[in-house]
Amino acid sequence: MEVFMKAVIMAAGKSTRTYPLTLTRPKALLPVMNKTILEHQLDALAGLVDGVVMVVGYKSEMIRGRFGHRYGTLGIDYVEQEEQRGTGHAVLLCEPLVDGPFIAMNGDDLFAAEDLAQLAQADQAALVKEVDDPRLYGIYEVTPEGRVIRLVEKPKVIFSNLTNIGVYKFTSAIFDILKHTSLSERGEIEITSAIQTLAQTTDFRVVKAEGHWLPIGYPWHILDANAFLLDAREAVDVLGEVSPAAHLSGSVSIGRATRIRSGVVIDGPVCIGENCDIGPNCWLRPYTTIGNGCRVGHGCEIKNSVFFDGAKAPHLSYVGDSVIGEDVNLGCGTITANVRHDSQSHGSVVRGVLMDTGRKKLGAIIGDHVHTGINTSIFPGRKLWPYTSTRPGEVVDRDIIGEEE
Repeated sequence: MEVFMKAVIMAAGKSTRTYPLTLTRPKALLPVMNKTILEHQLDALAGLVDGVVMVVGYKSEMIRGRFGHRYGTLGIDYVEQEEQRGTGHAVLLCEPLVDGPFIAMNGDDLFAAEDLAQLAQADQAALVKEVDDPRLYGIYEVTPEGRVIRLVEKPKVIFSNLTNIGVYKFTSAIFDILKHTSLSERGEIEITSAIQTLAQTTDFRVVKAEGHWLPIGYPWHILDANAFLLDAREAVDVLGEVSPAAHLSGSVSIGRATRIRSGVVIDGPVCIGENCDIGPNCWLRPYTTIGNGCRVGHGCEIKNSVFFDGAKAPHLSYVGDSVIGEDVNLGCGTITANVRHDSQSHGSVVRGVLMDTGRKKLGAIIGDHVHTGINTSIFPGRKLWPYTSTRPGEVVDRDIIGEEE
């Protein structure tokens, strides 16, 4: 079936909640199971739309450089949102490039392809997810037939569990509505405000998502999304060189030109990228993803962690429940603590405020190009800014903050 519909992906924002990982890249380029968020989204859209308009802003050259004007069968156009004036403003900028119905979606979450396909069949609708605790989101009140009555952001009174997840099917009529939408308290044009007008003037409905919705609101959400995708993947390929003295169990994928040396134990689900050097005598435990060009050496144990491309733990280190940025080098004996003695969930400082992550196990969040000295010990939930370093024997009991770009 020939498709004549576009998708608008909003990927212009500067995400401070995911610092330090987004100090050096747009949030949409964060990797999950060795694909960026945008790549996962484009894969999910393949066959549903015939082209994509990406709204870019913060570090837009990185997105343009990675994708160019084509991804698989999808043509890609770009719109620059020089001022971050809201999601509605982002969509409005796309008017010259969109003719007819289109899907609009946030560029920083992962959505199931089957749910996007269901939404594509609607006339005008929002994709929603039933959640147990919707207090942090916008929620919809709908009629029994699914027609929207109202949408309330971060409600004080919970009247529904239908959460707005940031994916919509619009017609070109949305542009005129957005042009006449009042600014929000933050001085922005919001899609959610325009939806109130749509709900009052036309038949705007909800489509319930039955598949996954994986929001990446904070750095540790990468661990949640990575684990989900590792469990959900269908194809597993071993394309590298595996020593007969290595032991692999469970679901393990290994990229091209990767070498698994003797004495390596890998307990899946585990995903290893291309051109990696693993071992000898190390242990990769479940829910670990190792990016391209990485090194995990002798005596290392890696558990439920994500290594971005080029990250290295050459010897005698423990990394648990952690996110390790691009080109990080962990000095010999670097240890990430990941469990509190009182068994409580971990806190982490976000934008100067200590918040509860809800995780009983959480290691370190390490930005790109960090070097740790030998025998560095890192407290749970601590963050290291890009290009920072530690001294030999240092105990990291608070975030190490570097300069913002």
